[in-house]
Amino acid sequence: MNLPLNSDASAAARRDRDIVELLAAGAAEAAFERLAARYSPKVYRLCLAMLREPARAEEAAQDSLLRAWRALAGYRPAAGALSTWLYAITRNRCLTLIERSGPITASLADEAVQAEATEIAAAAEPAGADAYPLLRRLIDALPEAQRLALTLYYYEERAVAEAAAMLGLPEATVKTHLHRGRQALRARLAEQGLADPAMWL
Repeated sequence: MNLPLNSDASAAARRDRDIVELLAAGAAEAAFERLAARYSPKVYRLCLAMLREPARAEEAAQDSLLRAWRALAGYRPAAGALSTWLYAITRNRCLTLIERSGPITASLADEAVQAEATEIAAAAEPAGADAYPLLRRLIDALPEAQRLALTLYYYEERAVAEAAAMLGLPEATVKTHLHRGRQALRARLAEQGLADPAMWL
C-alpha cells in the first residue's frame, strides 16, 4: 500500500491518513472501527438525501458500511481519498435501491402543499420554522441533482468540495446544480404566492 502523501495531497486524504496507516500495518479491524466512527453519520446523511426515508436510509447506510468493510483490504490510496471511496460505495448502493423500488416523488400539485402555501402567505410574517415543511417539499420536488446539492449544502451544511465528493461529481458541477436549484426554488416559491423568496434561502 502506497502511504507517502506529498504536499499536494487532498485535505480528505490527509484527514484519513491514520486509517490508511492502520490498513498498511495490517490492522484492518481497527482501521474499519475508526472509519465507521468518523463517517457513519455522513454515510447516513448521504443515504437520507438520496432516499428520503429514514428507515430506508438507515438500512442503506448499514449495508454500505458492511460493503466497505468487505472491500477495505482492496482499498488503494492512489485511487483517491478514503472518504471518496466510501461515498462511492454508498452512492452506488442508494442508486441500486432507487432502481429497484423507484424514488419517492413529491408533486407541487399536492393539495396539502397548496393549502400550506396559502396559509403561510396569508400570515404576512417572515418565513420561519413553521414554513420548513413547505420548503422541504418544494426542494423534494426539484430534479434529483438539484435536490441533492441543495440538501447537502444547506441542510447538512456540507462544503461544496465535500458535497462533490459525496455525490461523485466535480465541484463545478455541484455549483451549477446549486445555482439552478436556487433559481428553480425561487420561481416555485413565487408561484406559491410568497412575495420574498430571499427570506427562505
